[in-house]
Amino acid sequence: MELTVYLAGQIHDDWRENLKQKASEKNLPLQFVTPQTNHDRSDQIGEDILGKQPNNLYRDDAASSINNFRTQVLMQKSDVVIALFGEKYKQWNTAMDASAAITMNKPTIIVRPESLIHPLKELSNKATVTVETVDQALDVLAYIYE
Repeated sequence: MELTVYLAGQIHDDWRENLKQKASEKNLPLQFVTPQTNHDRSDQIGEDILGKQPNNLYRDDAASSINNFRTQVLMQKSDVVIALFGEKYKQWNTAMDASAAITMNKPTIIVRPESLIHPLKELSNKATVTVETVDQALDVLAYIYE
C-alpha cells in the first residue's frame, strides 16, 4: 500500500529532498506532493496566467488564489500531511496548510523544534501527531507498515 504524503512547510531549503531520501533509505512506499517550491514561480503564477496586475496587492492576490487552488487539490488527494515548522523563516503558510489539513480530517504530523512548543501549542494539540524531527515523522509513517 502506497501512501501519498503532502509536505507542507517553507520552501527556502532542501528539507523535502532530505526527507524523501530518508524515506527511500527506509524503503517506505510513499509518494510525495508539495506546494510550488520554486519561489519565483509561486510569486509570478498569477500574472503568468491572468496577465499583468495593476499593483503588488493584486499580483499577490492572483498568485495566492492559484497557489491555494494547487494546495487544496494536492492536499485533498493526499493520505497524510507533514507540516514542518523551522526556526529560520516565518511560518504563516505552514500554519495555514496544517490548519487546512486538520480541517479536512487529514492525518497530520507536525514537525517542530522544542523552541516552538509554546507558539504552536494549539495547533499541535489539534494535529494527529507532533514530533521534533523529520526522522521521527518518518518513524510514525513506518509504524503503519509494521
